[in-house]
Amino acid sequence: MTSPDSDGLLAEQLLRLTRRVHRIQKRHLHQRDLGITPAQSRLLRTLAHYGSPPRMADLAERLEVVPRAVTTLVDGLEAHGAVRRVPDPANRRVIRIELTDDGHKVLRELHDARRSAAEEILAPLTDAQREVLGGLLDTLIDGAPVRSC
Repeated sequence: MTSPDSDGLLAEQLLRLTRRVHRIQKRHLHQRDLGITPAQSRLLRTLAHYGSPPRMADLAERLEVVPRAVTTLVDGLEAHGAVRRVPDPANRRVIRIELTDDGHKVLRELHDARRSAAEEILAPLTDAQREVLGGLLDTLIDGAPVRSC
C-alpha cells in the first residue's frame, strides 16, 4: 500500500506531466502555424467523431463546457474556414456544425503535431517502458472498480 505522501508525490508528477504535454503540444501546434488554439483543436477532434454534423449543444455536452464557450470556439474556427454552420434539414431553427475541407486538412496537421509531441515526450523510454506505461495509463483512464463495503 502507498503512503499518503507517495500518493501526493504521484499526483504532483501527473500534474507536472500534464502541463509538460500541454506545453509541448502547444509548441508543436505553433510551429505548424495553424492559428488554432488547443481548445479549438479539441473541438475539431471532437467534431470529427460525429457521423453527421452535431448541434452546438451536443458539442458543449461532449466537451463538458457551457454552450457559449462552443460558440466562441466555432466563431474562431469558422473565421479560419475550418468549420461552417449549416441549417438542420429537419428544423430550420437548429444550426449544426460541420467540418470543411480545410478543417479536414487542419485535423491531419493536428494529428501530425500531436504525434510529434508524443514522440518527443516518449523519446527517453524504451519500448518495454512504453508498453508498461500504456498499461498503467489504461488502468488510470478506466479507473479502478469501486468496492462496496
